[in-house]
Amino acid sequence: MSTPTVSNSKQTGVGVRSALEKTVDTGFIGLTLVFAVSIGLILLTIAIVITVRAWPAIQTFGLNFLVTSAWNPVAGREQFGALPVIYGTLVSSLISLLIAVPLGIGTAIFLSENFIPLKFRTPLVFLVELLAAIPSVVYGLWGIFVLIPLVTPIGVFLNQNLGWIPLFSTKPAGPGMLPAGIILSIMILPIITAISRDSLASLPPELRQASLGLGATRWETIFRVLIPAAFSGIVGGIMLALGRAMGETMAVTMIIGNANRLSLSLLDPANTISSLLANQFAEASGLQVSALMYAALVLMILTLIVNVAADYIVSQVRAKYQ
Repeated sequence: MSTPTVSNSKQTGVGVRSALEKTVDTGFIGLTLVFAVSIGLILLTIAIVITVRAWPAIQTFGLNFLVTSAWNPVAGREQFGALPVIYGTLVSSLISLLIAVPLGIGTAIFLSENFIPLKFRTPLVFLVELLAAIPSVVYGLWGIFVLIPLVTPIGVFLNQNLGWIPLFSTKPAGPGMLPAGIILSIMILPIITAISRDSLASLPPELRQASLGLGATRWETIFRVLIPAAFSGIVGGIMLALGRAMGETMAVTMIIGNANRLSLSLLDPANTISSLLANQFAEASGLQVSALMYAALVLMILTLIVNVAADYIVSQVRAKYQ
């Protein structure tokens, strides 16, 4: 008498997949591939369009565009240089990171490591993330009527007592680099905080338990175990925030002063690439349009360099802690 055989699918508890399910899976994979390729194509298209529109200025000014300061759009005497706006973009972004990174990571640690009860922690998380929903023009208005009056006396104090330092060598004129950097730090704070908090919260609890079990204190566990383990996510959040800071337009335009001159003092009015585009593109014509597109291309390249550097840092840290 023969013994009935049981198929492998019944033995393993996995049913035989129908042709329709296999087709759906294949279609889903193809659809995700299309989406991924589309992102690359969109980015490539943007770069090509900007490069083509900027080509007349590239041919006319070459690399001198990056190291000169003159900006004269008068027909027949056009002369354009992006050094002041490149400097303003980098310095305002650096100021914002210097303020927002420690504050954002500290807030993320506070909200993810149960320093306060959940009933208080949840509203704080909501308030921090609510900062990201505020329109940039509102930040700009707040900067004009609240931040600049608060920062101006501080700038006067810095100039009177530390005026021998080039960064504070001039008297504050109201709008300037320092208020712009501070407003940018507030705008990028929720990005750094939210991503850093999620990175820390997603770590397996065994890491905390093992570290504490080996005798480490709570703060040693945070700084020597958790932050290195979540470093890639934290750096990713910082890079997203830096991209927001470098490309922010409206709020910075309203409070930076829009002065196309190079000054080391943080108390002087300045300008950024985004603000330059916002102020002049609507009325630009001829070679000026090409020069503005050249400036936009420089901003794209700066963003690319920052992201490549961040990826390198993350890979080095991963290799160290693996």
